[in-house]
Amino acid sequence: MKSLVLATFIVVMPAVLLAQTTPPANTPAKAPAKAPSKVPAKTPATTAAKKPESKSPAEIRRSALKVVEEVTPIDEDPNVKLTVEDIEMAKRVFVGTIPCELSNSVTITASTRRPGFFLVQTKGARFSMHPVESRTGAIRLEDPKRGAMWLQLGNKSMLMSQKLGQRLADECTSPEQITLAEELKKNPRPGLLDSPVVAPATAASAPATAASAPATAASAPATAASAPATATAPATATATATASATATAPALAK
Repeated sequence: MKSLVLATFIVVMPAVLLAQTTPPANTPAKAPAKAPSKVPAKTPATTAAKKPESKSPAEIRRSALKVVEEVTPIDEDPNVKLTVEDIEMAKRVFVGTIPCELSNSVTITASTRRPGFFLVQTKGARFSMHPVESRTGAIRLEDPKRGAMWLQLGNKSMLMSQKLGQRLADECTSPEQITLAEELKKNPRPGLLDSPVVAPATAASAPATAASAPATAASAPATAASAPATATAPATATATATASATATAPALAK
């Protein structure tokens, strides 16, 4: 009897152990755990905030003065009295923003308070200008207080500082000046040293002058031929004197 129970226990015991170790079929398998990702440590250069560049007191003062100067209007000189000719010259000044060389530009604005005056601006400079007489016929604006001059030619303009002795802007061209420059390229004007061109009428008159030369030469023999006739005048006078002497002699003899 004991041997039968022992044999039954030996047969059943492995099945019980196998049932305990085998997981149920309906239970889903657990996913493998993810390895923790390593977060890169932030470097001090990344974490540190960028500090703004500090300006010196002199730079701050210059920037403030520039802003103030840009918004402060320039007063026209009340002592300057423009003539009628100056006002007429001012009507021919090109206004607006005029492009120049080296990516520069000059802005010219007519004054609303005094006719004939202009506000001329460029990078870092502002002038109050008015027309003055020019010997060459060009349009010339000047700011005597600040020593600046704007010279407007037919095909270009320039802004000069007489105090600094240099040009603030050069090769400035308005649309009207560009049109004139293109026209001068097609039809250049003669220079002062170029030889004058002989007009066709003057050249045509040369044969007529040459043709009149034979007539003048032909008249010379006629003049020479008249010379002997003139030379007979003394002979005639001598004959007259002889006849008078002959007639007088008998009268004296009586």
